[in-house]
Amino acid sequence: MEKAKEKKSLKGYWTTTFLIGLGFFTMGLMDPLYDNYVPIFLGYYIDKNSLIGLIMTLDNVLAIFLIPIFSALSDRTRTGIGRRMPYIVTLLPISAIFFALVPITAYESLFLLVLTIFLLNISKQAVRGPVVALMPDMVPGDLRSEANGVINTMGGIATILGTILLARLMDVHVTLPGLGKVDKILAFPVASLFVIVAVVLLFIFVKEKNSKVPSKEERESKAKEPILKSLRAVIGEKEKSALFILLSLLCWFIAYQGILPFVGKYTVEVLGTSAGTAALSSGMVGVAYAIFAVPSGKFAHRFGRKRTIRWALAALVVVLALVFAHSTLTAGLAYGTRLYSFWALLFLFGIFWVTVVTNSFPMLWQMADYQTIGIYTGLYYFFSQLASIVSPPLAGGATDLWGYPALFLYGLVFMLIAFFLMSRVHRGEPEDDRGND
Repeated sequence: MEKAKEKKSLKGYWTTTFLIGLGFFTMGLMDPLYDNYVPIFLGYYIDKNSLIGLIMTLDNVLAIFLIPIFSALSDRTRTGIGRRMPYIVTLLPISAIFFALVPITAYESLFLLVLTIFLLNISKQAVRGPVVALMPDMVPGDLRSEANGVINTMGGIATILGTILLARLMDVHVTLPGLGKVDKILAFPVASLFVIVAVVLLFIFVKEKNSKVPSKEERESKAKEPILKSLRAVIGEKEKSALFILLSLLCWFIAYQGILPFVGKYTVEVLGTSAGTAALSSGMVGVAYAIFAVPSGKFAHRFGRKRTIRWALAALVVVLALVFAHSTLTAGLAYGTRLYSFWALLFLFGIFWVTVVTNSFPMLWQMADYQTIGIYTGLYYFFSQLASIVSPPLAGGATDLWGYPALFLYGLVFMLIAFFLMSRVHRGEPEDDRGND
């Protein structure tokens, strides 16, 4: 009875979860600025959306290899500061430096811009898995949906900070040596400072458990399970719930990653916003993240993770149908009405999107044990980054051929496929005891 009572609430883990969320905060700060403005920077040199979409996948090609590798490596790492922390305190500050340089190199040449993006993503994607795997190391399995809600709230706050506040700095002119007076720069270095501060706070206040040198038995057990063999074993399990949730998330990330890189350009080219206002569309998703991440975890705790995810996917299909029709239905309306109604739809999108993201990761973690948390985290990112590679050029090509409404129809179709695939998932609820408690 005492154990069951403990599982009813996240009380006792709030502070730890919030502090761990600082690592996720750094990702939430960089990603929306990157996704909104790098396509605009590439547009200085490239006219075709399909080619811009292709270049936007270069970082995801790195991610598809680096995230699983570094996630699994962190499973095996043992140091005095933990198994995830060494990666966090070295790679995140490096990411911050290259992130600050992105808009500056955009004024220099396409080569320097792409090179900076490449170096940024080597460090940023390598650290992503260890950052995310830190939470399930320290929070019991039955509380991870709620804890992931707290962490997604941190990411949502970061998205709000980046897209609604820092993005306004993109309209501010600064004078730089060799470039003169320029705009579309300041938000990136300011965001980098926030990242470094977050890393310092995370290092000071979060103390990992089980960071001592592994026992002889543990080392021998791991020696028999090479990283690639472990990854194949996950896919080859007789019970296919893990495979089907990975295929589902592949589809919903194909939808999301196809739409995301072009939302900023859509608002500029179709709705007529300024560069500083373009990121506010993504900001609406961030606001929804911050407000609904924790409630979505609590909702899943009560009604079940699978049921909650499928409801959210069905709602996303409806919202994307409305977004698809938006430009036609509002064509004759005033600028403000068109813009605000579009933001409202993206806010609704954010509510249901954060519900899917908050609860899918805990489902996958519930299928892992302590020694394979990083491997399952890596698999999650392998499939999500595969979507990031495949989707932007396809979505960009659809936009070039049929206009921006096709972008949202594209997302709708893949969300619908994910909805049906989730019906084949039968594990991943808190009552499954395989997860690491």
